[in-house]
Amino acid sequence: MAQYIMPLMNDIPQLHSVYIFSNNKSQHEEWTTKWQKIKNVHTNIDDLCQVLKTGIKQFNQDSISVSFVPVNEMASTGNLNQLEPTFMYTQIFKDILLDMKHDEQAIKQFIDYCRKNNSMSPINIDRFEKNYQAQSAIWCYTSFNIYSMLNYALRTLDADGIITMGFFMCRLHQEIQQLHQQQFNTDHGEPFIVYRGQGLLISDFEKLQKLKGGLISFNNFLSTSTDKEVSIGFAQGALGNGDMVGILFIMSIDPCIKSTPFASIKEESYFKEEEEILFSMHTVFRVNVIKQMDNTNILYQVELELTSDDDHQLRLLTDRIREEASGSTGWRRLGTLLLIISQFNKAEELYNVLLEQKSDESEKAYYYHQLGYIKHNQGDYKKAILYYEQGHKIKQKTLPSNHRSLGASYINIGCVYSTTGEYLKALSYYEKALKIQEKTLLSNHPSLAILHDNIGLVYDQIRKYLKALSYNEKALEIRQKTLPSNHPDLAASYSNIGSVYNRMGEYSKALSYCEKAFEIQQKTLPSNHPDLASSYNNIGIVYKNMGEYSKALSYCEKAFEIQQKTLPSNHPDLASSYNNIGSVYNRMGEYSKALSYHEKAFEIRQKTLPSNHPSLATSYNSIGTVYNKMGEYSKALSYYEKDLEICEKTLPSNRPSLATSYNNIGLVYDNMEEYSKALSYLERALDILQHALPPTHPSIKNVKESIEIVKEKS
Repeated sequence: MAQYIMPLMNDIPQLHSVYIFSNNKSQHEEWTTKWQKIKNVHTNIDDLCQVLKTGIKQFNQDSISVSFVPVNEMASTGNLNQLEPTFMYTQIFKDILLDMKHDEQAIKQFIDYCRKNNSMSPINIDRFEKNYQAQSAIWCYTSFNIYSMLNYALRTLDADGIITMGFFMCRLHQEIQQLHQQQFNTDHGEPFIVYRGQGLLISDFEKLQKLKGGLISFNNFLSTSTDKEVSIGFAQGALGNGDMVGILFIMSIDPCIKSTPFASIKEESYFKEEEEILFSMHTVFRVNVIKQMDNTNILYQVELELTSDDDHQLRLLTDRIREEASGSTGWRRLGTLLLIISQFNKAEELYNVLLEQKSDESEKAYYYHQLGYIKHNQGDYKKAILYYEQGHKIKQKTLPSNHRSLGASYINIGCVYSTTGEYLKALSYYEKALKIQEKTLLSNHPSLAILHDNIGLVYDQIRKYLKALSYNEKALEIRQKTLPSNHPDLAASYSNIGSVYNRMGEYSKALSYCEKAFEIQQKTLPSNHPDLASSYNNIGIVYKNMGEYSKALSYCEKAFEIQQKTLPSNHPDLASSYNNIGSVYNRMGEYSKALSYHEKAFEIRQKTLPSNHPSLATSYNSIGTVYNKMGEYSKALSYYEKDLEICEKTLPSNRPSLATSYNNIGLVYDNMEEYSKALSYLERALDILQHALPPTHPSIKNVKESIEIVKEKS
């Protein structure tokens, strides 16, 4: 039976290893060699159980979250001590969770979480519930499956898992710290060596090979051993996986270095026979030597040295994000951090609980504000406005009319109206906010930068590009004076300026700014952050306009991949990505693919946006363009007219979007050989463009050429 099931199971990514139990071992020895995931055939149940235990431990060893910094990146900054975003965000999680008070309810929530998610077997959950108070956290950590759960949560930045296990992480850290103080003299301690064997993915090993002199960080609690042979066993154990290289880490430890605490846990551990040294979270080492241990290129020895060094630039950034994740309570700080890393569902759950618990009006106003921000990011704009207005009403009753917090409310409401395409309403709220902020804030305050950016975005949408550029550049100027050079808000400014240059037809400038934004975001944000998706989209759109369609498609698809994982299926940003990919396929002449993507975008927008929203006009325009290219002119004309109908209702008569609509209708009439109508629409388009755009803009040139062609035909 097993040999018939394996072809169906082998490619399931969640399946790591297969073990076969049979009375007849010889029957399976030949066919099992064809499948890499099959580890062995066993005839004895006790042997199988022991192998399974070892296999699980091997898997946990191999899957610990590790951060690298390649040499070329360090050289480019002149600094050898940089760390990746995963380290930074989990470090801040750790700081917040260790600072919070945890009660009996936290243990109950953890047990409920384990039962709900099948994180441990029912027997182990019952054992944990019974023994947790009586036993040390170290005993529980080594006895149950908690190290595996923590590893997964920290590796994937799973906020739910990290928060639920926060009480345990706190207690485990404290126990390691206490043992460290008892066991080591931090003034005169002698250096010593510990070992760790594990597998590394080949892709990660390639990063490691470039790392000599640089830093590697282990983002979980780190298990090491004083027994070299045991560690070599784990390094060799990874060799059965063709995607991995076996690594023996040889770690030189100087107790005098003030860094992450560590301790021998032999007396506290469930496994008394193991010579384990356990480090608390976020241990950082410098990579000294990497050398081959055999002749197969799959087993290596890596010499590490414990270090307390940290990157000056990253420390500035981390301190800044710590400031932004500030608050009067640990819960407030935690909520803010969840928003920074886009864990909106978990943040919403947290704020709803806090809202129910609070009677203080100012606290309620704050939580309504946070919930409004969450709903805005989730694409639920009606609820976003509702929450923001509830918070704003409380502030109006309790604060002076020029209080800066009222200015923040105006900005938030304006942001939602900007997203829903109600640009004049948005501008009205932004102007109210600007009056307050100019009276109450210093000229280089970060909040003024945000407001200038928002006003710039509105002017960009209504095609007043020079005004947009002026506001976006003012925002950039403030941020350059007040923020570290790799802060995500600087990336936002670069991105916004790039977007304006793209619309102005200055594509090389646009690409330069978009790439600056992307470079910062890659270094400072989690890999699935929405801002990274936006940058992929922005760069893709510029490449499309430059005629580099394969590059454009690659970037737009990367954006779509992130959004599919992180957004609801009907989110407007997904519609934008569908539309962008469709536009690239249209330029490539793959019209059926283009139509499919544009129709998916239209379907989302029709369900989630008002009937006269500019994005619906964009969808009508995109679908019309594809039908025009396919020679289905009557269908194209129908969609273009729907686009024009929305634009005429929602835009002033001199906006370039109207010119696009007139131009497209003119081109369809040209294809239908109705030349007088074609000429009429094209001339209307040209008149608008000449008043709204720089004379060198490609759109003006294209319309002029179309007019000449139609005149020749007529």
